[in-house]
Formats: sequence, structure tokens, C-alpha cells
Amino acid sequence: MSTIERKQSGPLMSKIVINNGTVYLSGIVPAPEAEGKDIATQCKSVLEQIDALLSEAGTDKSRLLTAQIWLTDIEGDFVTMNGVWEEWLDPNGIPTRATVEAKLARPTINIEIQVTAAK
Repeated sequence: MSTIERKQSGPLMSKIVINNGTVYLSGIVPAPEAEGKDIATQCKSVLEQIDALLSEAGTDKSRLLTAQIWLTDIEGDFVTMNGVWEEWLDPNGIPTRATVEAKLARPTINIEIQVTAAK
């Protein structure tokens, strides 16, 4: 049986779970200071947090396997979000991805991203 490692765990979830060489991140939303700002600012905030969490787990964005992105306004924010996303990605580590529109936890949050990466 493999060991499951959990990091930054709270009563409801862990931000990082590592199992069998795969790193799973929880859904990441903008930092409080980015909430309510434009989608580019919120997206950059989320991606900065993802970089930090992947680093803590011993990997990085070049090892991404898959990503799920939730936007509150896909029609209005999709193009801008894609620009920030493309600029951030490692060109040698493009993951699979799904992007959908959804109502998120607070009205000041317009994006949430969840990724899985190889260790």
C-alpha cells in the first residue's frame, strides 16, 4: 500500500495531496487582496499560488498533467484568462484542460483552478 502525503490540511480539505508520484492540488482561488479585481489579476494570483504549492510538493508547472478551470463569466473572461494562462504555462508541459462557467463560493471570486502534476 502506498503512502498518501497531505500538506496544508484543514478540517475541510488539504491543499496538496501526494500519492504514487502524483501531486493533486485543491481548487485554488485568488488571494484575498486580488478578490474583486479584474480577471487577469485574479488569474495571476491563482497561478502564483499554484507555483508555490507545486514547489512545496517537489514539482513545478512543467510537470502538469491536467487542469480544471472555473470562471463566473466565461463569455467575458475566457479570452483574457487564456492569455494569462498561456503566458504562465511551460511550453513543454501543456496539460489537458477543461474550462467551464460556474457560480463560485463568494461573489468577489471570479476564477478557481485545480491542477494535477507528476512529481
